[in-house]
Amino acid sequence: MVSPWQTSITSVTARQSGAQKVYDCLVVGAGITGLTAALTLQQAGKNVVIAEAQQAGFGTTGGTSAHINTFADTTYAEAESAFGEDGAQLFAQAIREGYDLIVAWQKDCDFEVKPGYLYAETDEEVKLLDEIYQGAAKAGVAVAYADKVPTPVPFKKALLWPGQAQFHPLKYLQNLQKNFLAGGGLILENTRIESAESKDGLHMANGIQARAVIYATHTPPNINLFNFECAPYRSYVLAVKLKNGKYPDALIYDSQEPYHYVRTHVIGGEELLLVGGLDHKTGHEDAEKAFAGLEKYVRAYYNVSSVKYRWSSQYYVPVDGLPYIGQMPLAAKGIYCATGYNGNGMMLGTVAGKILADLILGKANRYEKLFSPSRIKPIDSFSEFVKENADVAYHFIADRINVHETDSLKRLQPGTGKLVEVDGKKVAAYRDDTGEIHALSPVCTHAACIINWNGAEKTWDCPCHGARYDINGKVLTGPATRDLTIIDTHEN
Repeated sequence: MVSPWQTSITSVTARQSGAQKVYDCLVVGAGITGLTAALTLQQAGKNVVIAEAQQAGFGTTGGTSAHINTFADTTYAEAESAFGEDGAQLFAQAIREGYDLIVAWQKDCDFEVKPGYLYAETDEEVKLLDEIYQGAAKAGVAVAYADKVPTPVPFKKALLWPGQAQFHPLKYLQNLQKNFLAGGGLILENTRIESAESKDGLHMANGIQARAVIYATHTPPNINLFNFECAPYRSYVLAVKLKNGKYPDALIYDSQEPYHYVRTHVIGGEELLLVGGLDHKTGHEDAEKAFAGLEKYVRAYYNVSSVKYRWSSQYYVPVDGLPYIGQMPLAAKGIYCATGYNGNGMMLGTVAGKILADLILGKANRYEKLFSPSRIKPIDSFSEFVKENADVAYHFIADRINVHETDSLKRLQPGTGKLVEVDGKKVAAYRDDTGEIHALSPVCTHAACIINWNGAEKTWDCPCHGARYDINGKVLTGPATRDLTIIDTHEN
C-alpha cells in the first residue's frame, strides 16, 4: 500500500558507488530531514554521503498528507505550559522557519498557499479552541476567529490560520535530491545502517568513514533513550473522487479525538479530496477499521463517487511535546539525531535538517537548547512518560499470554495473518493468495515485544516501539535492524 505521491513520480537515480574516503558527514535516511541536512552541509562546502535503507522518500516523507502549517499538533498553549512563554515563542518560530525554508526551496512540486481552518463541534471543543487561539496569539502566530468554514460539517466555532500551504512531498524531495547529486553528493540506496563504531573522532558504519553521523530516521536504530520518550503512531489517509466536483479550497481540521482533516490535491491530472486522521498507536488497533471509519466519515459529508487511494504513515509523539534534535545522548561526540516530530514532520523535519547542519558546522542555532535531546524533562511530561512506558510493559507481557491456540494452520484464510500456537510454539503466520504459509517468530528483534498483524498493509507491527516487518520478516522501518526469524512450518 503506497501513497499517491509514490505512484505519481519517476524515481531519481541515486549514485550507488564512489571513491573510498573520509566524509565530513554520513546522513542516515533520505527523507526530508536527511536531504535538507545533507544539502545544507554540501552548500557549506562539506563532503556528504547519504545512506538509505530503502529508496529516497520510502518512509514518512513519502506517506505524509503534505500539510505545511504555522501551527502544530503540540499546541502553543501546551508548549508554554511545559517550556514557558519564551519556549512557546521559539517553538512557533521554528515551525515558521521550517515553513519558510520549504517556500524558499520549493520548485515544481505543486506548492500552493491555502487558508487553514480548525473548527469545534461541541462545547468542550470550543473551550479547547479558545485555548489554542490564546496560545497561538501569545506566541506571535497569525490566527483569527472565523464565521464561515468551507465544510459541510456543522460547527459551533472556528479558527482561521492564514497562509498555510500544501505540496507534493516527493516532488519536493526529488528537487533536493537532484541538487544534492548535482553538487557531487553520494546517495547509497538499499543500504541499512545498523550502528556506528567511533574511534579517534571518526565514525565507521558499513565501510563508510565520516567525521559526523546524522540519524535522520524517524527514530534512531536499536535500543536507545528515545524508545522511552517517543510513542509510535500510525495515521490514515484516503484520496476520494467527488461526484459533484465541489472540492474545498482550504486545509480543514476538526477538533475530535481522534481527529479528521480534509484538503484537495490534483494528482495525475485528477482532482481528489484527501481525508485523513483516526490516528492510533502502532500495532494497537485494527487498520482496516481505521480506513472503514474514514470512509464512513467522508461519505457522511461529501458526495463520494469512488476511493482512489488509501495509505497510512508513521510518526512519533514525544512525551514532552517537542522534538529531539541534536547530539544523541549516550553516543560518541559527533553522532546526531532528530525524532519526535509528532504529526508535523514537514516543517519540523526541515528545520531539524538546518539545526543539525549548523551544529556540525559549528554555528550557533537559537533552537539548539530547546530541542536538545539531553534537555531536562519538565515535570508536566512525567505522567505521559509513565503512561507510555507502562503501556510498553503491558504489551511486552500480555501479548505473550493472549495468543490464540490452535493445532493447525489450516483455518488461516488466504490473504490473512494471525498469531497462533502450533505444537507449543508461538508463530506469526500469514497465508498468501496462493495458499503458501509465511511463518515467522512473533518476537520483535528490537526489544522482544510481540508483533501484531496489520491486515490493511499486510505487515507485522510492533506495539511497543513501532518497528514494522513485511510478510517475509524483512525490516521495513526501525528501530529494529534485524529481520524476524523464519520458522519452517513443514517440520510440523
